[in-house]
Amino acid sequence: MVQGNTVSVVGPYRGIKQVSQIVTDCMKNIHPVYNIKTMMIKRELMKNEKLRCESWDRFLPKFKSKNLSKRKQPLKKREKKEYTPFPPAQPESKVDKQLATGEYFMKEKEKVVKAKVMKKLKQAEAETQRMEKRNEPFIPPDEKLSTLKKKERNPTDVDVNKLKAKIKKSQKKSRGNPRGKENPTMQ
Repeated sequence: MVQGNTVSVVGPYRGIKQVSQIVTDCMKNIHPVYNIKTMMIKRELMKNEKLRCESWDRFLPKFKSKNLSKRKQPLKKREKKEYTPFPPAQPESKVDKQLATGEYFMKEKEKVVKAKVMKKLKQAEAETQRMEKRNEPFIPPDEKLSTLKKKERNPTDVDVNKLKAKIKKSQKKSRGNPRGKENPTMQ
């Protein structure tokens, strides 16, 4: 029976010893299932007469302890901003911006005219950008001029040996097989 940090056990001395081992392991943050599993395996091995005298290390599970001292780090670390006791400056209101540009004192008609002019300028700028983007595929790429001068051949520069070999080859073909038919003896 377990109540808080107190454990009470009733049974033989050997059983009490096992329970005390399980409880101390629990206090060391080891789950009791591991110890119970080893106890069950030992009980089965005691029943077998052949294995009673042998070492049971190969049958008992070996549980590796995980290193729990490392704290899991977040994927994205946010850097803390430097503390300033003063609040940030308030953003300018619409009226303040109009006062700075001088629009506040303009008449309604002048404001409308100015807005139309600004809109026309933006439209013209957007139109030029659109036309440039449309015409982009039609602009030819810059050709690189080769710095190496190609060897200019004169019509009189002919490799005589190559020419002779070519003529001999063509003559052999025409003599042995005048019409391009296969040799009837080879069939």
